[in-house]
Amino acid sequence: MLRRRAVTRVARGFTTSRTRTARVSQRRRPECTSAPRAQIRPRDFCYRRVARGRIPVMNVVVCVKQIPDPADPGSLDPETKTLKRDGKLILDESDSYGVEMALQLVDAAGGGEVTLVSMAPNNEVSGLRTALAMGAAKAVLVSDDALAGTDALGTAKVLAKAIERVGDADLILTATESSDGYTGTVPEQIAELMSLPSVTFAKEISIDGGTAKVQRQTEAGYDEVECPLPAVVSVTAGVVEPRYPSFKGIMAAKSKPVDEVTLADLGIDAGTVGWAGARQEIIEVSAAEERQAGTIIEDDGESHGKIVDFLAELKII
Repeated sequence: MLRRRAVTRVARGFTTSRTRTARVSQRRRPECTSAPRAQIRPRDFCYRRVARGRIPVMNVVVCVKQIPDPADPGSLDPETKTLKRDGKLILDESDSYGVEMALQLVDAAGGGEVTLVSMAPNNEVSGLRTALAMGAAKAVLVSDDALAGTDALGTAKVLAKAIERVGDADLILTATESSDGYTGTVPEQIAELMSLPSVTFAKEISIDGGTAKVQRQTEAGYDEVECPLPAVVSVTAGVVEPRYPSFKGIMAAKSKPVDEVTLADLGIDAGTVGWAGARQEIIEVSAAEERQAGTIIEDDGESHGKIVDFLAELKII
């Protein structure tokens, strides 16, 4: 479906208006369409209908990732060449912005709740407890030994089924990309697998009835995009200030429900995820080349000429 609307672009202190075409539900299918869609069965997932006008409650699902603490030196498994995740995990900072935005949307709606969805080894919940302490109501954690080695598409399959398990979602928020993976493809793959519209790089979200109005960040400013709910929206880091968990919130988080499930609980064949289902393989890991020392030009009164000659030699000017 194509919708033409006026768009205001704000950048560098001035405002201009122009008309552009916003694609809200007709998307170019990514490569992940070759996945066995019958196992996801997005059509079987029924959301509640949203009446026109104000939404009485706002139920938001936020996909969060628990990662090794960046403050501790990470290490790679010599056999799999992947990051070791056998220690304590923390909430990825990039996901805290999505949690904060979800909480603000629920507050603005006057009701509803925020549900977390995550995938982590060893039934690790430390990072989830942080987001629960911020104000999320409950969480779903998928943990299974067969998930080791899962690639981006496999992750999207698992998260899509976990979101289906939650049900009754008006909006699904994610980070743009994780701090330890940087693929940046999982949000769009989730939307494709669930046949939902997708908006990326959101810096601001507002809800008007059954429509999400998103300011989508660009290099020049932002685009104003609308799409019907439910939808998958990825949130840009730094656009909101995540709240610090209060002592009361930390204590309350200890008793909030975390639904720990396995692949079997989600009806996912273990052969379609993990190392068995991965479509990528890490062949080699090597140390990055050391950065070479730069050229130092001393100011002897003619340094400007030397700089010009140096830039000309590099064909920069």
